[in-house]
Amino acid sequence: MSGHLSRRTVLRGMGTALALPWLEAMLPSSLASVARSAQQLGSQAGSPPIRAAFLFIPNGVDPPAWMPKKTGHDYVLPPSLQPLAGVRDRFSIVSGLAHRNAQALGDGPGDHARSAACFLTGAHPVKTAGTDINVGMSVDQVLANAIGHQTPLPSLELGCEPAMRSGACDSGYACAYSGNISWRTAQQPNLKEIRPREVFERLFSMGMGRENAAARAHRLKSRRSILDFVSQDSQQLNNRLGRADQNRMDEYFDGVRALERRLEMIERVTVDPEAARELGGITPEDLPRGTPADYREHVGIMSDLMVLAFKLDQTRVTSFMLANEGSNRSFPYIEVSEGHHHLSHHRGDQAMVEKIRRINHFQSGLLANVIKKLDAVQEGDGTLLDHTMLIWGSAISDGNRHNHDHLPVIVAGGSAAGVNLGQHIQVEEGTPMCNLYTGMLGKLTEGQVTEKFGDATGTLLI
Repeated sequence: MSGHLSRRTVLRGMGTALALPWLEAMLPSSLASVARSAQQLGSQAGSPPIRAAFLFIPNGVDPPAWMPKKTGHDYVLPPSLQPLAGVRDRFSIVSGLAHRNAQALGDGPGDHARSAACFLTGAHPVKTAGTDINVGMSVDQVLANAIGHQTPLPSLELGCEPAMRSGACDSGYACAYSGNISWRTAQQPNLKEIRPREVFERLFSMGMGRENAAARAHRLKSRRSILDFVSQDSQQLNNRLGRADQNRMDEYFDGVRALERRLEMIERVTVDPEAARELGGITPEDLPRGTPADYREHVGIMSDLMVLAFKLDQTRVTSFMLANEGSNRSFPYIEVSEGHHHLSHHRGDQAMVEKIRRINHFQSGLLANVIKKLDAVQEGDGTLLDHTMLIWGSAISDGNRHNHDHLPVIVAGGSAAGVNLGQHIQVEEGTPMCNLYTGMLGKLTEGQVTEKFGDATGTLLI
């Protein structure tokens, strides 16, 4: 290897810019030598950054099948969380948290809208079906304001159902509340992206060398890989790299090509009536072109893109709505043909309760996959999961009762930030969810953000 590479090095060619993964060549030569012998690249160069991921599920859960009955490390994994058994030591369940500001507080019905609006803000949304929406800045955007300048994308907002900004969706509440969890300001939601291709293009066409429109149009029309456009620059770079970095680049290019093939397959498939039935309350016309009709594929590829964004250090803050609050999606692949929201209002009907449990079980499998993907990426002397603090949950506990205490919350990863994993943690009943966010902000900003967030009454460190 010769020379030192900037962390912001990109491959260029024919109007295209391609971001690079972390390479040993990006270390100063003295550190690279020490790191190779110690096999501790990240810690010798300064610990890898800690990221934050916030994943939201709608409509609450069935608490008896979701909440553990014991605390500590020897708790029994409840039925709805069984898909997480293989990664049990990589997450902790936190019970007792609440979002008081998702309650009515005199505003009447509309718990679903308040749930999504409050999830990351801890604020009570102004009840309106008009444009005068107001709820508060979300915790991911507080983080983005503090550390977002260190990456090309301050934050990345992902989802699997269309972002909404107008109209009324829940008992007089604007659709913007139900369809967004990230809020740049109290009045401005960060509209999530649900099209995999658009996320892919954002990750690989950044900075001064961003791909120009003509080059992008030509590449997509000819169905050529983005790698073909930077092949000459890639070969020149490869000649400068050591064997370990060459292997990293080969692995990276294989991953990019695999993603492109998946995207091309999605874009070639037209949503048909059979596939549309899997979408529940969403019609094919609601889905932008290039959005997978199969929800499993959609969550999977968006998760891959989230992991890739962290791996390339394009951002260190993401939010991911697995579905909009109040979603009435059906799940025929687990023999649930009715809509999710409809089933959540089961009123004790055991057949409906059983189907909610199937949905919760399925959701746990999605989380397990995300955890495994993050844990498969080696970074420094650990993995990407070790350097990612992931929050998974909802601001509704029991979808039938619409209560906003005893929330279903899982914290995964983050061991490099001192997160205690592999246990069921019971906090004092009614502890604000924002206490957890306040603790996160302190850890992830290394003390830059010290004030309490939202309606926090203290700082929760797990």
